[in-house]
Amino acid sequence: MANDWKERLGMVYSTNPDFRFESTAGDESETLPPNRQDLHVQLDKKQRNGKKATLITGFIGTDDDLKALAKKLKTKCGVGGSSKDGEILIQGDFCNKVIEILKSENYQVKRSGG
Repeated sequence: MANDWKERLGMVYSTNPDFRFESTAGDESETLPPNRQDLHVQLDKKQRNGKKATLITGFIGTDDDLKALAKKLKTKCGVGGSSKDGEILIQGDFCNKVIEILKSENYQVKRSGG
């Protein structure tokens, strides 16, 4: 534990002799396998200047796995998009195509109103 102090950067000094620093690392949830994911696909037009976007919500897992899935979807649809906070945004109306791709990857997918 040579670099233990790096985990406590920004920590305020405590005079309590019984104080124990508890690291909050590891809060990121483990990625569920595709057959246990319950994803919702919907068309989203809110706050996008009238442009359509396909929104995939309900992903449970790490940010890296979310980004990998988003990249796969964006590549197969041939468009841009983004991913954060368990949501994937694909530019354009690709609901049906995204559902087909996710089902082929063994994800549980539902189409939501939106």
